[in-house]
Amino acid sequence: MKLTAKIYRGKTIIMEEESVINDEGRFQKQLELSLVEVCKNMGISVPMWLSKNTREFARYKWTTFNADQFFEPVSFDRFEIRLEENI
Repeated sequence: MKLTAKIYRGKTIIMEEESVINDEGRFQKQLELSLVEVCKNMGISVPMWLSKNTREFARYKWTTFNADQFFEPVSFDRFEIRLEENI
């Protein structure tokens, strides 16, 4: 599996990154490590994970973070992560 992350300004994707999630250990820990990795590679802070993010990710395997979920000011509108199966 891989975690794909995209940063949007309006409807335009301004940056995209991905991280491979391996099957070693607990999924939650692997997801957390992948999220930290993509954020680091994109040069942004890790967003605040809310209950809405848990619901969306559990149901749809994707979730979005608004600019107000970041502790530092950001120059984009939305950050999206999506879990994709390797083909």
